[in-house]
Amino acid sequence: MNTTEFINRIDQILKFHDLSASVFADTIGVQRSSISHLLAGRNKPSLEFVLKVVTSFPDVDLYWLLFGEGSFPKKAKAAPIEEPESKEVVKNEVSHADFPRSEAIDKIVIFYSDGSFKSYSEKGS
Repeated sequence: MNTTEFINRIDQILKFHDLSASVFADTIGVQRSSISHLLAGRNKPSLEFVLKVVTSFPDVDLYWLLFGEGSFPKKAKAAPIEEPESKEVVKNEVSHADFPRSEAIDKIVIFYSDGSFKSYSEKGS
């Protein structure tokens, strides 16, 4: 991480949000002198400082702040398109002829994309 470029990115955040260094320090929860020393190049940013910035300002991308990669303000990620839930329940009778094995089906488990599952058995559990 280049400290000079990091300081420039902090300046961009201050200008974008129209904040003074002291208000910025108060917002992220650090001492005002910490910001002053950082902006003057006397101190390097700590991991705690960086995390406070990205936590306090959701439009700041971590990789942009550290390395200048990406963009500021951070582009919102598009929400995934969800398929509408079907209200129609289709029941199909399944016979043993549909399966090459001779064993009876004991349980059917359906796994959903969110990691949950539903288990069906002849016993109703």
